[in-house]
Amino acid sequence: MSDAVSSSTISVDVAVVGAGPAGLAAAVAAAEAGARVAVVDAGAQPGGQFWRHARETVQPEAADDQPDGHGHHGWSTYLDLRARFDAAQRAGRITYLPGLQVWMAEPGFTLHTTPAVASSGTVPATVTASRLVLCPGGYDRQLPVPGWELPGVMAAGGIQAFIKANGVLPGKRFVIAGTGPFLLPVAAGIAEAGGKVLAVLESSAPSAWLPHLAAASGVPGKALEGAEYAALFARHRIPYRTRSIVTEVLGSGRAEGVRTAKVDAEGRVRPGTGRAYTDVDVVGFGWGFTPQMELPVSLGVDTRIDADGSLVGVVDERQQSSVPGLFLAGEVTGVGGATLAVLEGLAAGAAAARPDSTTPVKQPAAITRHRRFAQAMHQAHPVPAAWPDWLTPDTTVCRCEEVTAGEITEARDNLGARDARSLKSFTRAGMGWCQGRVCGFAAACLGAGPGEAPDAGSLAGSAKRPLAAPVAIGELAALD
Repeated sequence: MSDAVSSSTISVDVAVVGAGPAGLAAAVAAAEAGARVAVVDAGAQPGGQFWRHARETVQPEAADDQPDGHGHHGWSTYLDLRARFDAAQRAGRITYLPGLQVWMAEPGFTLHTTPAVASSGTVPATVTASRLVLCPGGYDRQLPVPGWELPGVMAAGGIQAFIKANGVLPGKRFVIAGTGPFLLPVAAGIAEAGGKVLAVLESSAPSAWLPHLAAASGVPGKALEGAEYAALFARHRIPYRTRSIVTEVLGSGRAEGVRTAKVDAEGRVRPGTGRAYTDVDVVGFGWGFTPQMELPVSLGVDTRIDADGSLVGVVDERQQSSVPGLFLAGEVTGVGGATLAVLEGLAAGAAAARPDSTTPVKQPAAITRHRRFAQAMHQAHPVPAAWPDWLTPDTTVCRCEEVTAGEITEARDNLGARDARSLKSFTRAGMGWCQGRVCGFAAACLGAGPGEAPDAGSLAGSAKRPLAAPVAIGELAALD
């Protein structure tokens, strides 16, 4: 990792926000195409959450002490991109700004940054660029259940990140619940780190994949990954229960157990199927991922609702958004995994480096295959339609502001608050520290009403924020 850049303003051809799979690939492609590139990333090293490094690792991987990539998928892809990234940085084609997050982006493009950790001593920088590639990634989508506000309840991705960053477990006995393939590596990582996984509860069923076998066959590597996880689950005796959910987290002062139940295809609880798991240290929930749309929305990109109900940006065959010169790659165009993010990043970076080219960047067949697989995955692992029925009126939905499901439904029914921003005004849901990143999707669903899904306008209203990250008042005062 290079020393922190001390200059207050940096001007380049292409700015890249995020250094996960998409951002790392975009930076490499743009630099290798001849552009001067600046990369702004909150992490201490490139890799993002997917290729997350141990907390003490601050130097580039060297040949004599290179980690083996244990616990990481696609590690050879990371090492290739990282070597090319480091070479471009040494050649002066990439200016790397680690430990910084963008709190405001202006058209044109100007990026205002602030340290990702207030006490880090990292020097903020202003980046100006003719073209911008946004690759901010995503975060775990959460659905509330009674008791989920107790200490010991974590996002599934938070558990995985904790293990990768610290090399230790946040507990000893775990229950993992939600939907989607991501539950598998989380449980596998816990077991291989020495923890006990009492159960993995998947709300969907394997039969949901039957209509999507053609899309699945286009990415055979996913089936191989599934077989590897099946073998690992068998070796560690991890129960994998389909059409099952956590209906309540139990505990006094912290999570100590869970109640579970079987559900039908819509997520309705089947009477008489309840059971309890006791002596639980950590409960992990994962209902897919929510793209980080704050910066794209603030810059005015066209959006749409993806197959999983997420708000995502619309792009053309060059990964360019509706805003000229603004390119999107990775989860912000639709959650589809690291391989797809790398492919999109390569396309976006190459296109951003050649803005005057009239030749479209041909979309590789691999992008099409992985996008089809992603759509199939979302349809096979949907958020259960009946999930609001799991709540009681006093179930906390917004943990920051302690807003309950009853308060949200009352605002909807009696005050007409049917979108995320109206709910924030009437109930304060989403007005706390996380700014709706945890509760935003759930609150928007409850506001839409029974059997309805939030529209793009509601989700965009939740994502649109004047400040995309916490910033010191002194930095605001220093603006022109």
